[in-house]
Amino acid sequence: MAQVSPEPSYTLSHAARLLGVSPDTVRRWADADRFPTTTGTSSRRRVAGADLAAFAQSLAAEPETGRTSARNAFPGLVTRVQMDGVAAQVDIQAGPHRVVSLMTREAVEELKLAPGVEVVALVKAPAVVVQLP
Repeated sequence: MAQVSPEPSYTLSHAARLLGVSPDTVRRWADADRFPTTTGTSSRRRVAGADLAAFAQSLAAEPETGRTSARNAFPGLVTRVQMDGVAAQVDIQAGPHRVVSLMTREAVEELKLAPGVEVVALVKAPAVVVQLP
C-alpha cells in the first residue's frame, strides 16, 4: 500500500517568500485571521499548503492598490520631459535624488507627464550604479 504524504505546510516566513511580501506582512495577515495558522512542534506558526494556495488566489483577485515596497518608491516631481520619435526621457526630482526614466512617447502622453506633475518613480529592475570616488 502506498504511503500518503502529509499535507504540506509552511512557516510564515516561507509563506512570505512564496507570496512575494515581507514576513511582517504575512504575520499581520495571520493576526487579522485572513488565513488559518497552527503552531508547529517548534512553536513557529505554520499555514497549511491548501489554505495558503487559496489565500494566494484571493490576493490575485483583489484589485491592485498600487502598494509597493517603500524602499523602491520615490515620490517626486517631473522636472523635464524630452521626446524624440517614439522614445521619451522623463527627469524626476525625488528629494535629493534625480531619477531618469526612459519610456515610450505614448506612455508620457497617456500619463500627461510634464514639468511640475507629481509622480512616484518605482524602481523594479536590477541596475548597476556607477559612481566616481
